[in-house]
Amino acid sequence: LPAAAFGGFWASRRLSRRGEAKRNRSFSTRYFQGLNYLLSEEPDKAIEVFLEMAEVNKDTVETHLALGSLFRRRGEVDRAIRLHQNIISKRNLDPAQRTKALLELGEDYMRAGLFDRAERLFSELIERGAHAPSALRHLLDIYQQEKDWNQSLEQARKLEELTGERTGPQMAHFCCELAEEALEAFFYGVWFGKC
Repeated sequence: LPAAAFGGFWASRRLSRRGEAKRNRSFSTRYFQGLNYLLSEEPDKAIEVFLEMAEVNKDTVETHLALGSLFRRRGEVDRAIRLHQNIISKRNLDPAQRTKALLELGEDYMRAGLFDRAERLFSELIERGAHAPSALRHLLDIYQQEKDWNQSLEQARKLEELTGERTGPQMAHFCCELAEEALEAFFYGVWFGKC
């Protein structure tokens, strides 16, 4: 009886290892096939292979993030957004992976021109203290594009405090923009005030 139990245990373990090795070989083959397509400058085929083979989990997040970045660079921002939202919706991710996906999603929103959504994500990341320098740089870029010079000035100050990066020339530019707006407002008020 003990010999039969040991034999059954040994046989099931061996079969389990074979099945796992076969799955790993299949995964490895498909993965390298996808990489080959990327290197051969056939990104559409590579994307299909990676989407077929990879269920999002903590082991495949980096592949999905790279795939989303590829979509964004190719101008397929809607696909990148869907992919990054899918990653964020998974509950079994490490906090570091989730924040990286949030940063990528914010970049997708910026590329799509959805500045309000990107601003919310980057502000959330800064509050968490995750990827703060990158998030601050992106917020600074958003505020510059929106010509919100007060916010641009504030973000430049925060960036300088956090990283030690010299942002003096940028802050001087923002102050000049604010002064120009104040002068325009003053002359507009004087001009129409006399009429």
